[in-house]
Amino acid sequence: MKLFIIGFLSGIISGMGIGGGAILIPSLIFFSNLKQQQAQGLNLIVFLPVAAVALIVHFREKNIELQYAKWIIVGGVIGAIVGSIMALRINPTRLKKYFGIFLLFIGIYELFKKNDA
Repeated sequence: MKLFIIGFLSGIISGMGIGGGAILIPSLIFFSNLKQQQAQGLNLIVFLPVAAVALIVHFREKNIELQYAKWIIVGGVIGAIVGSIMALRINPTRLKKYFGIFLLFIGIYELFKKNDA
């Protein structure tokens, strides 16, 4: 049941286009005995079907500008290769700290950014 709730919450965040890994990865580390690399790998597997569903919904609602997608996809694929290699070579404890620092900076940015609405 615990894993279902974690999946449900990360699915909601993913469906919004925010990134469910921000919920899923820390939750898996806190509530299971997975290492950082294992949680990140599981996040990638979970991401595929969740992203496919969100993509269909957003595509139907015309929320996707395809003209931007080509270069973002190319950059993302190259970045994913580099990031995966780096993640496998970094000590799990350090990787967990780096991920936490990244989330902290994102949270601080979101707190202080100007509201665009």
